[in-house]
Amino acid sequence: MAPFESPEVVASGIKEKIDSLLAQADRLYLGSSTGSLHIYTAKHNQPEDDAAAHEASFQLEEIKKGAARRSIEQLGFLKDVNSLVVLSEMNINLLPLPSLSPPTPLTQAKAAFSFAIHSSVQDIQEATSSAPTELDQPKPKPIPTLVTRLLVGCRRKAVLYTWKDGEAQEAKEAPLPHSARSIAFLNPDSACFAYSPTEYAIFNLSTMTAVDIVTPLPTTTSVGVGAMGALSGLTGYMTLGLAAKPKPIAVKTAESEVLITKDTEGFFIGPDAKTARTTTLEWPAPPEDLSVLKPYIFSVLPAGTVAVAQQEPLPTAKGSTQPSEPSLYTTSVLQIRSSLSLGVAQTIPFPFSSSPQSPTVPIGTALPPVPNSTLRLLTPSPTKPHLFLLSTPTDKAAAAAEGSSIWQFTMKPWADQIDELVLAGQYSDALDLLGSIDETALPDKVQRRTRIRALNAVSQFRAGRFDEAIDTFIELDFNPAKVVALYPEAVSGRLAVPQDRWIPLYGGPIVDDDSHSIAPSTAESEEKDKDTEKNSPGIGHWKNRFQKFIDRGQVPKDDDSASIISARRKTGLHGDLNRSIETLVRFLTDRRPKLGKSLEAMKITPQNQDQKYPPLSKTSVEDLFALPDAPLASLTPEQLLRFAQIVDTALYKAYLIIRPTLLSSLCRVPNWCEVSELEEDLRSRKKYSELKDLYHGKGAHAKALELLKKIAEDETDLEDKLDPSIRYLQKLGPEHLPQIFESAKWIFDADKDMAFQIFLSEDVELPAHPVADYLEKIDPRLCIRYLEHLLEEKEESASDFHDRLAGLYLSQTLAAKKRGDEGKGILNSRCLRREMYTKLLTFLDSNDRYGIDRLYGQLSTTDLFEARAILLGRLGRHDQALELYVYRLQDYRKAEEYAPGSATSSVFLTLLRIYLRPTSNAVDASTLLRPALDLISRHGPRLDSVETLKLLPPLVTTHDLKEFLVDAVRAPIFDARVTRGISKARNDQVARRLVALQARRVKVTDTRICPQCHKRIGNSVIAVHSPHGEVTHYQCREAFSRKLQGRPL
Repeated sequence: MAPFESPEVVASGIKEKIDSLLAQADRLYLGSSTGSLHIYTAKHNQPEDDAAAHEASFQLEEIKKGAARRSIEQLGFLKDVNSLVVLSEMNINLLPLPSLSPPTPLTQAKAAFSFAIHSSVQDIQEATSSAPTELDQPKPKPIPTLVTRLLVGCRRKAVLYTWKDGEAQEAKEAPLPHSARSIAFLNPDSACFAYSPTEYAIFNLSTMTAVDIVTPLPTTTSVGVGAMGALSGLTGYMTLGLAAKPKPIAVKTAESEVLITKDTEGFFIGPDAKTARTTTLEWPAPPEDLSVLKPYIFSVLPAGTVAVAQQEPLPTAKGSTQPSEPSLYTTSVLQIRSSLSLGVAQTIPFPFSSSPQSPTVPIGTALPPVPNSTLRLLTPSPTKPHLFLLSTPTDKAAAAAEGSSIWQFTMKPWADQIDELVLAGQYSDALDLLGSIDETALPDKVQRRTRIRALNAVSQFRAGRFDEAIDTFIELDFNPAKVVALYPEAVSGRLAVPQDRWIPLYGGPIVDDDSHSIAPSTAESEEKDKDTEKNSPGIGHWKNRFQKFIDRGQVPKDDDSASIISARRKTGLHGDLNRSIETLVRFLTDRRPKLGKSLEAMKITPQNQDQKYPPLSKTSVEDLFALPDAPLASLTPEQLLRFAQIVDTALYKAYLIIRPTLLSSLCRVPNWCEVSELEEDLRSRKKYSELKDLYHGKGAHAKALELLKKIAEDETDLEDKLDPSIRYLQKLGPEHLPQIFESAKWIFDADKDMAFQIFLSEDVELPAHPVADYLEKIDPRLCIRYLEHLLEEKEESASDFHDRLAGLYLSQTLAAKKRGDEGKGILNSRCLRREMYTKLLTFLDSNDRYGIDRLYGQLSTTDLFEARAILLGRLGRHDQALELYVYRLQDYRKAEEYAPGSATSSVFLTLLRIYLRPTSNAVDASTLLRPALDLISRHGPRLDSVETLKLLPPLVTTHDLKEFLVDAVRAPIFDARVTRGISKARNDQVARRLVALQARRVKVTDTRICPQCHKRIGNSVIAVHSPHGEVTHYQCREAFSRKLQGRPL
């Protein structure tokens, strides 16, 4: 793909030596070696005849003699002051336009070698006064300002001039280790200095400091034809270009990126002075000049260094082919590379006219003298897609007679460049180029990008890069019919499309039928094709190249080779069929849920699809391919339905080929396939699991459960028999509750514990009351387990569930007691009664959400005294509760434990009164004296002394009450405040002692001995003992601590 038109001469016959060139607006400024300034103006009215079309398009307007005393080495333009920047005699002068006088010298920029100019619009914060402002006062908004910087590289220093909206700022200087011979801006804050062909640095304009660039060491590579290593046999013209000393070159290629040259390599450098790309540019010889017209890199290479593109091999008499010898251009060559892909986009040897062509010779042969020219001063236009260069004949006589010429290279329109890349099958390069183009320059950029990405995905698919292609299709929301069409008929069915029609299917160029035969069998046709390509380098040439890309290489001439290549091509694409179908499955499973949600929003379901739209089989292939490649939100209901039908049909076939066990993933949920076909197919293959999932997806739960029950008849293991039905029932929601109860009966008959798991599902939540009623009918203990699950796991707070659980505990306790009294299973009844009664007591004591009055009414006539005592305590009737503990249960420990838990402080006195003044005649009062005395000894401080003495019988001795009486007489002797002060003083004393102990240090030397094991401590882990600071091994610490405990302090 040639991105530039054939160059044309825009000015010729320039007899003076030109050392600098500047393109500005519609003018060219040429600085000569004598200090003259040649000004050329573009012609706006071009003649229409062919003869005049080749005349110079720029005309000489003026020659300003004496613009400088000596050679003008560099030219620039400052828009802020509308002046030319002229570097001559190592001085910088500003020449105002259009008069070019009087010159304004920049006095700080003495001994200048180079300069660079950069303009940008920056948001600059307006300076505010230093006086304090209100906190709520809004900050001033930044003001867009045009900032222009002129950076001059002088002898071992850099000088920076700045203009803000045309107003000059104070110049800045910075010392440098070397002199900058060339300068290129990366961005407004950084620039690249080229000191020498091998030394470069990044200069930061904010800090005015430079950082040297360190590039990776050159790698040794095997260079092909045209490289320096292959030119050892050349003589004569070799010294013409290769003997020239390379110059330091730095050019900006993109924002914050600059290209520097070192010998034959080019490195891309970022503002951090490090390589911005991992790849480098490689030339066959050091470039003589370099420039960038985004996104292309122009380089001038010397004669005899660039190889001519390899031509087609010549046929021999025996039918085999003989490769042609490599050739080199004998004149200077302008090589154009893409700054995006770094590939060579165009090679133009001098002379640039189409005829005569630059002569070429095989490597190693002597060259005839060929007129050549030096190509210099590559200068891009700042406003137009043009690049200018100056050619000067190397022969002095020719240079004096013809003079120098200025050539103009014009870039083709962006649309044409992209179309040529697409036609050539270079989709990746087309995408890179498209990404660098502003949308204002290409209005249909978005549509082109989508189409080219799709074509690139087809190319990746053909190359076996299935994952990358499918990722693109997913991202582009591509029509599933076109994606499925890339696969064999076993997967795609009637949507299958042959390979040679893939590109047109995806919106690519349509190749004529005549161009399909690109490898004719006769020599006559072969010569005819060569002549066609040579004489017509336009659309026919690109069609041939495009067809070769489709066929993935040139077809061999003999039949045997052709059949081998054809077989390889077929195997290469679908040889790894499983891997390609796996990527299709990924695409289909990505589309499927999104389509389901969109259809659900439109109230279209698999059940009612046939009622609204015809089946998929009645839709033509052309209509399916015509469905739009667009996001699902922009599709109509019928288009969404067609997509869903295509996706499910292809997914079913893909699973059937690569992974039949995953058919359940399609049958598990409602799908858009033909249900009758799918059901019969699964039955014939005995895919009962998939059939069960199909029933579930269609809502036919009764059929699914009946199928599971039938399958269970063949199972011998109980878990294998019941578990599938249990898991199925666990997924049914409350709307299917009657079906759950009906289908669970046979499972409860087989095993109640396993069947109970049906109602513990985390997937759905069933209504608790019907479930509890159902379980209570089967077995009350199952209902108890379910209610315990609700209260403990689900944290159910409704009081009716708590009341029901307490009632079941009570009823099961009484029922077990009754069975035991009747002699029916005495051992089991006792265990069940003990279990239920324990749960009842725990529930009554820890739960506060049941109805106390109602439950006490049920317990009041029973002999469950401890449960009654707990409920009496809940009702605040502590004396009656304690009487049950003392008189009925005779459990004095629980009576004392009950007292601290009550809310009344006089409960201990009440308990003492129950001990010493019994109200029940069935209790012997003498047996309660000892518990009463124990209560007084343990809880004396909590008892009222006077009331306690009144309750004591007269025969109780003072010795039994000694501790109680002493405490009663002494209290209160010490004031609480004094006690608190003493305690605080004691705490402070202990704290100070602890700090003193913690602040001690020990010194461990090589001679220190462990006092426990009497071995040298050395570098072992140590332990330090308080209070004297003994040091022992860490493993000896416990033994030594025990020894210290027996030692007096």
